[in-house]
Amino acid sequence: MDATKSLLPLPIFPATALARVIRPALATLPARMTSAPAEVMILAIMLQESRLAHRWQVVDLKRPEVKGPARGLAQFELGTQVSRGGVWGIYQHAASRTYLQRACAARGVAFEPRAIWLALERDDILAAVCARLLLWTDPQALPALDDSGTAWALYIRTWRPGKPKPETWTGNYRTALQAVAP
Repeated sequence: MDATKSLLPLPIFPATALARVIRPALATLPARMTSAPAEVMILAIMLQESRLAHRWQVVDLKRPEVKGPARGLAQFELGTQVSRGGVWGIYQHAASRTYLQRACAARGVAFEPRAIWLALERDDILAAVCARLLLWTDPQALPALDDSGTAWALYIRTWRPGKPKPETWTGNYRTALQAVAP
């Protein structure tokens, strides 16, 4: 499967990302992983991480072609087997491993952390699946809609951003909430 043929041009509007990326990704997972709170979290994280404008981490706006360590609209890092972060985290976690393996098979991606990580910049559906699976590995329930503070705590706990930007979270969360539950 060549997922690059179906990539949307960037930037993507939040409602478009929801309809053409997030909901199709969630449809490939068990129904218990699909909910409005899951949609809001994934969309808010994509807005926070990439503004739906980049499929890899841009480390220098003057040279946007230079790629940082994160990939996909949700900006997933490869992580390591020891750190259990990023792709390695969902690859190793008992709660997500089987679902990730199925998603890789369906998307034509080798079930190997580096191959998955590289595919994230050319397969938005897989990137959204990975985002949901990372949230799935967290032992706490997804925050209720309108609970931006708990959503921020979940984002910090699961994504572990190197340079968190709390000043943009509330607006991104509100935008995601508006797209999911207008």
